[in-house]
Amino acid sequence: MPIEKLPGRALLPGLVNAHSHAFQRAIRARTQWRAGQGDDFWSWRQQMYRAAATVSPDELYAISRLCHLEMLRAGITSAGEFHYLHHGPGGERYRDRNELALRVVTAARDVGLRICLLRAVYARAGSTGEPSPAQQRFLDGSPDEALSAGEALRGFACGRPEITVGLAPHSVRALPRGWLGPLRDYAAAQGMPIHMHVAEQPKEVEACVAEHSLRPVELCAAEGLLGDRFTAVHAIHLSEGEVRQLGGAAANVCACPTTERDLGDGVVPADRLLAAGATLALGTDGEGQIDLLEDARELDYHLRLSTGRRAPLGPAGGGRDSLARRLFAAATEGGARSLGLPVGALQPGVPADFFTVDLTDPSVAGAGEDDLLAAIVFGLTPRAVREVAVGGRILVRDGRHPDEERIVAEGGLAMKTLWARA
Repeated sequence: MPIEKLPGRALLPGLVNAHSHAFQRAIRARTQWRAGQGDDFWSWRQQMYRAAATVSPDELYAISRLCHLEMLRAGITSAGEFHYLHHGPGGERYRDRNELALRVVTAARDVGLRICLLRAVYARAGSTGEPSPAQQRFLDGSPDEALSAGEALRGFACGRPEITVGLAPHSVRALPRGWLGPLRDYAAAQGMPIHMHVAEQPKEVEACVAEHSLRPVELCAAEGLLGDRFTAVHAIHLSEGEVRQLGGAAANVCACPTTERDLGDGVVPADRLLAAGATLALGTDGEGQIDLLEDARELDYHLRLSTGRRAPLGPAGGGRDSLARRLFAAATEGGARSLGLPVGALQPGVPADFFTVDLTDPSVAGAGEDDLLAAIVFGLTPRAVREVAVGGRILVRDGRHPDEERIVAEGGLAMKTLWARA
């Protein structure tokens, strides 16, 4: 491979986005208004369901491709897509049961992004409620149906190293307890990552206790889910015992601070989770903002607001860049561990996934060698990302993707069409 010189650039390992719902890019800015006195996660969810209810396969592809382009432009080279949109608008099955999952995977690969398709399993609206019309698109009839679809996805990914597959039991509210064992056993047998929304909202915790007499992490522990291949997404409303359970199992926790801020979810207790032994990863989740370094800095900033202390995630007695290194690790190595991907570092034997930063960009101008990483983590804007490569292939050059104009136009049209109908 010829040597390519990139003067005036800093080169860093590609960012790893461990939690994405690509179709939610369609609702960006469409929920930023107050509809009533009790606006919260649950009222936002109703707006999200409007998009989920009618999006077509072609629209899903175009919206996902735009979303993945935006990720790439921000230095993200790998994404974990927590995919739960499986069926037609009334719940009818497509001829290919993985029609929509494959549209999202194809959208990522057409842009050049590495993707781990986390096939979500969703069985119900909750222990006491009936599924809404939109949720009919999410539902599996049995664990076997979900696992059969996952096996077919694994077959599609075979021989395509940029595509991998994991399992994602959606949440404790969306699955009966009896489904967790078969999913756990299959993921363990295949060495697959397993992701789950955990304790994002107090109502979720209350419902779990009411149904099982256990909190969400306690239930996951009782069902043998916890371990180094398990990722608890959000993990906000935790007891001290649950923090210890996640850390003691060397589990991963994927925080999504810009989404958690948007939805009023709460603050991930990242300091206590790190101290207990958990590994932190980051995700863009609802795609209201696609900037994983913003998620990294917000992980610490949110704790500053809630504790009244500066740099609460900084290692005690660490150097000037120790906090920046810890946060950058969550955006790279932590995400790679969460998704089971051999990426997140620049070293021999690891795929050459990287991005470059323009050292003359105003957001990092003036930084020296000793504080460059801190300047990048705490100040970089996506416009400073100039080249992005996946597997050694440069996909973004001087801040532009070769198909950018078409991708943006088609993605924008798909969103306008969707909302005109919804």
